[in-house]
Amino acid sequence: MDDMEQCCPHCKTTKYRNPSLKLLVNICGHSLCENCVEKLFFRGSGSCPECGTALRRNQYRLQLFEDPGVEKEVDIRRTILKDFNKQEEDFASLQEYNDYLEEIEVIIFNLTNSVDVEATKKKLENHRKENKEMIKKNMHRQSQDQKYLNGLLLEEKKVEKDKRDEIQFAEKQAKNQKKINKEALLDELMFSDMPADQVIASHTAHQQDAPTYNPNAKKAPGTSSSMGLKVGVGYQQESFLPVPKVQEIPYEYRKTETETYGPPAPSPEELESIGYNKHVRAASPQGLGGGYSHNIACFRALQEAFSGLVFSAKNVNDVSLMETS
Repeated sequence: MDDMEQCCPHCKTTKYRNPSLKLLVNICGHSLCENCVEKLFFRGSGSCPECGTALRRNQYRLQLFEDPGVEKEVDIRRTILKDFNKQEEDFASLQEYNDYLEEIEVIIFNLTNSVDVEATKKKLENHRKENKEMIKKNMHRQSQDQKYLNGLLLEEKKVEKDKRDEIQFAEKQAKNQKKINKEALLDELMFSDMPADQVIASHTAHQQDAPTYNPNAKKAPGTSSSMGLKVGVGYQQESFLPVPKVQEIPYEYRKTETETYGPPAPSPEELESIGYNKHVRAASPQGLGGGYSHNIACFRALQEAFSGLVFSAKNVNDVSLMETS
């Protein structure tokens, strides 16, 4: 959400005036700032100042989307999907499953937009009573896709953790090595018979020749890939061929030339000086923002007016040949 557009609809406080402003939203979809929630719901419960819906203080949460209506739909969708939790394998055909999904979307739309609310709530209550056992059973069941995605997420987290540990270990080693090198340099400066600049130069050259840790180095077989899938021992490795390069021809713009069979219309630059657009309505700020101007409408109208006013014998013959063909 844009910080400059955040505004409490009740006290009209903006993010610009109060940088610490936090908007909270409830099930009714109307947002309030944190201070207004504390004042209006200091007893723990109250009503929405915009729609009068009975609300509780602990049900308010941080608003994530700029449009409070989206927040309302997200809450309703989350609640509805807890009761309508059938999977595709529970239906005999794909058509029945699609009808089930369509019914869910109709219910969400009605509750979000306040359409037949009482009838929709009654339908939900009947569904809960008739399918109580099935809803409870499906709440503990995951579909195959969910299990697969959860496995990928867990594997991805493990790979990221291994990378972090590896980088931290390498940084710790580099820090210890730097400390050792510093102590070695001090010892050489104290006990060496060579000049100090030669000792420092020799020490620096020795450090440059030493191997350093490269976090972007290619991993050995048997490690995890960046997508969270293990490769190596016990896993089938896949060989990927390089993508062939396709030689593309650069795009070259060519101006379209169209014969209008009429006198040439004035150019857009000449409209102001000649006075053609004197009585044309100016473009709105929204139109100007989209790249539109009143010169465009005037120029288009002149092109249409001048088109086809002059026909030569050759042009008439060309038209006749086109019609016969």
